[in-house]
Amino acid sequence: MQDTIAVVQDVLTGSHGRFVVTTSDSVIGSITFSLDESVWQERSDPEPGEYVILSDLRRKRAGWRAHSARHVRPGDDVPANSSQQRARSKPHP
Repeated sequence: MQDTIAVVQDVLTGSHGRFVVTTSDSVIGSITFSLDESVWQERSDPEPGEYVILSDLRRKRAGWRAHSARHVRPGDDVPANSSQQRARSKPHP
């Protein structure tokens, strides 16, 4: 699987430390990643609403986990209307 562009939904603290919950148009369900320095490649923590680049995704029993993550930078191929496409793609009851 190649790099995945995701949007940060929440930053939480769990029994194994701080982690981030994201969603992506290309993956069903959420993707989490640790803020441990071996995974998160940045100095500052991500904030809800920010785009991030996730790689080395693995499916776990509890969902998808990224083993490498960083902020999106200029030049990264991020569709400007990703969140709009997601809202339009959700089925209406």
